[in-house]
Amino acid sequence: MAASRPRRSSGHPGPHAEGDTRWLDKDELATWMAVTGMMVRLPALLDRQLQRDSGLTHFEYQVLAGLSQAPERTMRMSTLAEFTEGQLPRLSQVAARMEKRGWLTRRPDPTDGRYTLAELTDSGMQVLLDSAPGHVAIVRRLIFDSLTQAQIRQLREIGHRIGAAMSADHDA
Repeated sequence: MAASRPRRSSGHPGPHAEGDTRWLDKDELATWMAVTGMMVRLPALLDRQLQRDSGLTHFEYQVLAGLSQAPERTMRMSTLAEFTEGQLPRLSQVAARMEKRGWLTRRPDPTDGRYTLAELTDSGMQVLLDSAPGHVAIVRRLIFDSLTQAQIRQLREIGHRIGAAMSADHDA
């Protein structure tokens, strides 16, 4: 309950004066707890399903999916890192493993040698195609099957608004 008003056992004020903090009300706190529970559990469930059914991590799946959507199945590693919300060093390690498996290739960007391009191979595309049905099934079961069409639209809008707030905070 980090976002709720903490109870102080001592009478000493913390680093923020009491009047500076906009504490969450009861409804906001209940919503926050539901969101944080989802944020913790969902990645673990997605990872578990992909590991069990396809031997992939969710991060690896995101790398394959990102490349599959790119023109000519090719993307700069820095752009792919943004797409996967991963750090470039982590992506480089994962890409090296995937390259050894024959799922992608890396080469210098001919338009700017400071960048590296990653390209999804036919073998990598097949891994993605083979793993996608199970992944889509769990996403549908966990997220979409319990929502109405109106709630799906609301969830999308909420996701966009929270994402924009996170981007603005990241850019600040």
